[in-house]
Amino acid sequence: MQKIFRVMIIIAMLITAYLLILAWRDDYADAPAVDTVPKTATSVGADIPSTSGAAGDIPVQTLPVNTGAVAATPAANTGLITVTTDRYDIKINPEGGDIVYAALKQYDATLDSDKPFVLLENNSNRVYVAQSGLIGQNGIDTAEGRAKYSHTANNYVMEKGQQTLSVPLTYKKDGVTVTKTFTFTQDKYPIDISYQIQNASANAWQGQMFAQLKRDDSKDPGMSDKGALSMATYLGGAWGTPDDPYNKLKFGKFNDGELTTTSDKGWVGIVQHYFVSAWTPENFTGKFFSRETGDEYFIGFNSQPVNVAPNKQVTLNATLYAGPKVQSELKEVAVGLNQTVDYGLLWPISKILFAVLDGIHKVIGNWGWSIILLTILVKIALMWFSNKSYYSMAKMRAIAPRLAVLKEEHGDDRMKMSQEMMAIYKEEKVNPMAGCLPILMQMPIFLALYWVLVESVELRHAPWILWIQDLSAMDPWFILPLLMGASMFVQQQLNPQPADPMQAKVMKFLPIIFTAFMLFFPAGLVLYWTVNNLFSMTQQYLINRKVEEEQKRRTVKVLD
Repeated sequence: MQKIFRVMIIIAMLITAYLLILAWRDDYADAPAVDTVPKTATSVGADIPSTSGAAGDIPVQTLPVNTGAVAATPAANTGLITVTTDRYDIKINPEGGDIVYAALKQYDATLDSDKPFVLLENNSNRVYVAQSGLIGQNGIDTAEGRAKYSHTANNYVMEKGQQTLSVPLTYKKDGVTVTKTFTFTQDKYPIDISYQIQNASANAWQGQMFAQLKRDDSKDPGMSDKGALSMATYLGGAWGTPDDPYNKLKFGKFNDGELTTTSDKGWVGIVQHYFVSAWTPENFTGKFFSRETGDEYFIGFNSQPVNVAPNKQVTLNATLYAGPKVQSELKEVAVGLNQTVDYGLLWPISKILFAVLDGIHKVIGNWGWSIILLTILVKIALMWFSNKSYYSMAKMRAIAPRLAVLKEEHGDDRMKMSQEMMAIYKEEKVNPMAGCLPILMQMPIFLALYWVLVESVELRHAPWILWIQDLSAMDPWFILPLLMGASMFVQQQLNPQPADPMQAKVMKFLPIIFTAFMLFFPAGLVLYWTVNNLFSMTQQYLINRKVEEEQKRRTVKVLD
């Protein structure tokens, strides 16, 4: 039984390592290769999606067109339009009206940088932009070129206390005026994009709105400061609807025809470490699509065709989210978008752990101490099971001399030896398998906490003390993994030692193996395991002392 107990502990630990590697492999092993050469320009026509739409109605305003608005003063400004809000530094290209640059002011690029993290950009190193436009029979975005909008200013700044900031772009042709307006809201990441189509001509206008994300196969910049040996997180497409909230679509499958959903409340996006960009339709049913052109990937949706009769106008709306994967904010944008914070198979445990961790952090304000308090709470929650287990292990340690005598007396008679061992276990009320409980119960929590640390943007660049300045990255000085290994070794000495010499050797090497394994894990996870070991050691030591005292009293009573 003791041999089975040891083997189960080793298997549990190895399964933990295997599951982590398996989870990484399933998402990232077949990811496209990182492009290491400068990007080549692609034709404008490659950006324009298909014009096949979905059935459905778009609300049409029946009021007469405002002819004064049609005759608005044109702007002659050229170059990119810059927009500054409390959360964004944005650049919009008047040709097409695409967002070609988005820096997140509340997140630094790297741990030691004073520059903001850049989510969207369009340069020789990386192409990742948010595009939208009007296509179809009378669409203004065609394979020959994108619409060239006029605008009244080159720079827009959200002043302190200003609730919203609107950036209007105007396109006029043949009596039709298209006003594309970006609306930014204070303290919010979602950006409202509207197309107001005013038809002052004598003919009906027909077209479709499209919204899409365009990205190349460059690496995830969010992983650049995590160390070369850190596990990658998911980089690829994703989409969801109220009926099917979260689905991944890897870059290599963008041309498979897998994405053909239609929805008026769904979303399509691109997910990377800690950040996500996503489009969602607002007042129409969108037909989702994905496609691949060379080394560039597109995911988005088209509206159904819309007709604008003479002297009528139509407004189409969509929302773009380009920011951190903060679950509370994502939940407000679209159903299932918050699931881009992907905790894997153990997501129920991960969500509970994060909720508790976040609650503690709101009180004490430090994620490292929050992890330590979370560890203590987990130990308290499992105290009853742990006491039973450690008590059984202490009894096993106490009766080890009696078992050694049995081995000498009945070493050649395995049947007799097993019977005598079971008799001792029954007499001492010992369950050899009970020692597996702590490690087996900790494994799901350990795995769930790993994904909390890896996926939760709240812990990105979160400091603890002294040398630990990022709990989501590995310990730069390897101090915590070494402490964890030392605590694991000491804890082994408090447990009954294997009778089998080979098992004893394996158990001695286990702290070394797991120390090496933990060297490149997030420091927050190693902190949790180290604190857990320290409390387990204390608990085991006290119970060992208690059992030894009980054994002494029993021995004295027998002698008397």
